[in-house]
Amino acid sequence: MPPNRLAQDNLYFNQELDRVLDARHHDPFTVLGVHGAGEKGCLRVFRPLADAVWVITDQGRTALKRQRPEGVFELEGDPAHWSAHPTLIEQRGAAQQEFMDPYSFWPQLSQAWLDRFHTGECFDAYRVMGARPWVADGVAGALFVVWAPNAERVSVVGDFNQWDGRVHAMRSRGSSGVWELFLPGLMPQTLYKYEIRNRDSGEVVTKADPYGRSFELRPNTASCYAAPAEYQWQDDLWLQKWARADWLHQPHAIYEVHLGSWRRRGDEFLNYRELAHQLVDYVLDMGFTHLELLPVTEFPFDGSWGYQVTGFFAPTSRFGDINDFKYFVDHCHRHGIGVILDWVPAHFPKDAHALARFDGTCLYEHDNPQRGEHRDWGTLIFNYGRNEVRNFLVSSARFWLDEFHIDGLRVDAVASMLYLDYSREPGDWAPNQYGGNENLEAIHFLRRANECIHQDFPGVLMVAEESTAWPQVSRPVYLGGLGFSMKWNMGWMNDSLRYFNQDPVHRQYHHENLTFSLLYAFSENFVLPLSHDEVVHGKGSLLQKMPGDGWQQFANLRLLFTYLFTHPGKKLLFMGGEFGQGREWSHDGQLDWHLLEYPWQRGTQQLVRDLNRLYRQWPALHQFDFEEQGFRWIDCHDSSQSVVSYLRQGDAGHLVVVLNFTPVVRHDYRIGVPERDGYGEIFNSDSEYYGGSNVSNGTWIQVRNEPLMQQPYSISITLPPLGGIVLAPVHQLSGGNH
Repeated sequence: MPPNRLAQDNLYFNQELDRVLDARHHDPFTVLGVHGAGEKGCLRVFRPLADAVWVITDQGRTALKRQRPEGVFELEGDPAHWSAHPTLIEQRGAAQQEFMDPYSFWPQLSQAWLDRFHTGECFDAYRVMGARPWVADGVAGALFVVWAPNAERVSVVGDFNQWDGRVHAMRSRGSSGVWELFLPGLMPQTLYKYEIRNRDSGEVVTKADPYGRSFELRPNTASCYAAPAEYQWQDDLWLQKWARADWLHQPHAIYEVHLGSWRRRGDEFLNYRELAHQLVDYVLDMGFTHLELLPVTEFPFDGSWGYQVTGFFAPTSRFGDINDFKYFVDHCHRHGIGVILDWVPAHFPKDAHALARFDGTCLYEHDNPQRGEHRDWGTLIFNYGRNEVRNFLVSSARFWLDEFHIDGLRVDAVASMLYLDYSREPGDWAPNQYGGNENLEAIHFLRRANECIHQDFPGVLMVAEESTAWPQVSRPVYLGGLGFSMKWNMGWMNDSLRYFNQDPVHRQYHHENLTFSLLYAFSENFVLPLSHDEVVHGKGSLLQKMPGDGWQQFANLRLLFTYLFTHPGKKLLFMGGEFGQGREWSHDGQLDWHLLEYPWQRGTQQLVRDLNRLYRQWPALHQFDFEEQGFRWIDCHDSSQSVVSYLRQGDAGHLVVVLNFTPVVRHDYRIGVPERDGYGEIFNSDSEYYGGSNVSNGTWIQVRNEPLMQQPYSISITLPPLGGIVLAPVHQLSGGNH
């Protein structure tokens, strides 16, 4: 080689080596590891804290020569004398460490996979991204993969390298923006992060793994390389049942729970396994069909209740590890309880260790604050139009369904995703390309997510918390809908609570709050939520919302629950409401279980227990929750007495529901009915068993052959004060059609 060419090559090599030593190189494999062949071969390692380095060869242990004071060690010779993946020994003080050279391995990710990732259709990215158990050339270890397209250099740092970003720099996979590094022999439970140097500014940030499966207990923020999950599932029968179930016509009575404050051991959280047994026993006793968990995706701040997520692929370590959470879900399934998880793709917190400005730029979020920030919440908004962000979010949803057998996802804050002007003043938002306020990128993301989830996970429910009149939220994408299974009926919740908050003497002037919901009740597949949002931030508990003295408050609460369980729509009740907790919910302690020592609270709990039984056992109350044939008004016009009456209908027959929203006992109250053989009272919220005054109609109500209210027959009944009754035709009672 001519001298000038040799000098140029040496200059280039030294420049490349300097970039490695400065922790600025995008592909340290070009300098480190094994290079050349025969006697011109060379093994080069960079161990900045090492006093000496040896390699194990076929002749024993051979020392590498220190070539640079910064910690570059080399051995020249034929690579055939050492393994294709050399085993090295590092001396540091009196300690020695043996490890396999990570820079001897070829790239692990195929170009086909990188291309698919770049298209935004890689919805199983969790199988590769993050820190995954991996076998390369027969060697077991961990493969680290991260997306950071604006980085000059990315390193894996952790306990295994003293958090030194110079030691384990990753390999860039070109225009994909993906970085990878295989670390042979890495032990499970190792803590790690990514150290990222921005290409333009030179800013260095240290970030937790966006795809991390496990994290340190807060306030610490490192990711944890999780051991391969070895849990043996026992819920095959449950999964098979719901994959083919007609969920539209099944009862869904959902108990919404914050795991950290449902019940505690003193000041300590219960773990997932303890919660599995205690919570499932309680839910079975109460008659609920499903649990809905406030987010258990990892989050740093207890006061966010899980809604400011930093670990979209990790169950929070507050309550145990991955296998513990799998046990929780499995135990629920083996006892006939479905599990719905709150999932938060609408925003993420600004915590420095997490997604915000991940590679020194706005990567997961929009760089325009008008589209990238929720100022009300102090959080950031995902860039839904970016392919790799769509991979991330859809993969997160699928991960919980695939890895943890979750039965449904309740998608939080959908309205904030749909509208560009959500909670923004005029001039503080930018319209879409057509001049409208719709977030077209978010709409596409939601539709695509729902499409692929319904296709690959039959029977799984996708539920939208959507508070506006956006059309067809729970209609299929191919019909122009968003593709959700169900939608929270926030209008029903707001109208109902507004009505119940009125003193009974004034309710006649607010009668439309009771009747308006039936004008749109079948436009969507609705869930009727009495959720956590209604019992926090100074709103008071459900009981506190009720007017009157103590007796009237509990009577009103029992009436509200009767209205909930007899109105069309699936049911959701937040924990504590079922026994009339007197104060609003606080995440800092457990529910006020001691209140069950008192008759009114015990009675309210028994009422919810019986309403769940009624709802599940009588198809008329659940079979056609989403279809007009399931409901028919008897009388919705009696505003002067604040009474409504209606039919709930199913294939096996009907039930009559009459609700009296005043504390006045109404004798000889006449309504029309469709059956002539008589009715029996099967439920009365004023029963003494629930703490009521026991105003009842007895076991049999005679029917008059007198048409009324567009019904062929009529009955005269007594309405209990602030009470609701449910009547069944006697032939259904005797025939067992319920």
